[in-house]
Amino acid sequence: MLLSSLLVVVGATTCVWIVSLVRRDASIADPFWGTGFVVVAWFTLAFLPHAQDANRSWLLAVLTTIWGLRLSLYLLWRNWGHGEDRRYRAMREHHGPRFWWVSLFTVFWLQGFLLWIVSIPIQVALAATSPQPLGWLDLLALALWSNGLFFEGMGDWQMARFQVDPQNAGRVMDRGLWRLTRHPNYFGDFCIWWGLYLMAASAGAAWTIFSPTLMSFLLLKVSGVTLLEKTITDRRPEYAAYQARTSPFFPWPPT
Repeated sequence: MLLSSLLVVVGATTCVWIVSLVRRDASIADPFWGTGFVVVAWFTLAFLPHAQDANRSWLLAVLTTIWGLRLSLYLLWRNWGHGEDRRYRAMREHHGPRFWWVSLFTVFWLQGFLLWIVSIPIQVALAATSPQPLGWLDLLALALWSNGLFFEGMGDWQMARFQVDPQNAGRVMDRGLWRLTRHPNYFGDFCIWWGLYLMAASAGAAWTIFSPTLMSFLLLKVSGVTLLEKTITDRRPEYAAYQARTSPFFPWPPT
């Protein structure tokens, strides 16, 4: 089952890569991230007919779909008409004529592999032949997932409203949830995946803890907080003061 889902992910990311070649825009890899998890969840559910008899299986698939499609649609809307993201432009300039095929490995297949690894708790939970009935751990998981969706969705909405106001050009967003944490959307993602993991653990997949651990590492040290804040003080001088008074990740009243 895991090998089949990996092949599906490779096929899907390859198709997205081909579209990126036609558009000359590797940024479309970002909106596909959330959708990729939706594809994996529903493929696994369809691939394993016995999973369709378990309430937890449907709940996991629905929760994954709500999160994944919301994220994909938001990123698609946010990036529409802005051209290729500066990260991919820098990679394109660095690799030159080779970028068209280098991007397949370093952007699309790499993202697809990470997507597949992170989605393993969902896949394993759906594959459980004797799933346990819904219990207190599932309720805790749903509460954590709901909190994550609130922080991620509300954080994105508040930032979008802030950015469309011309008076805020070059300024730092420090209102709403952004007053409690510099990255409410990443904190929300963190909660989402620990929530999904707890639900998978309730189905007997506790050993897949490497998945939310990996996602947490990516959010904190690789593609999330660290990457975003690497150059932001150069573009927004006010950000240093914002950093000094605002929690970097977990919500906390400003100092």
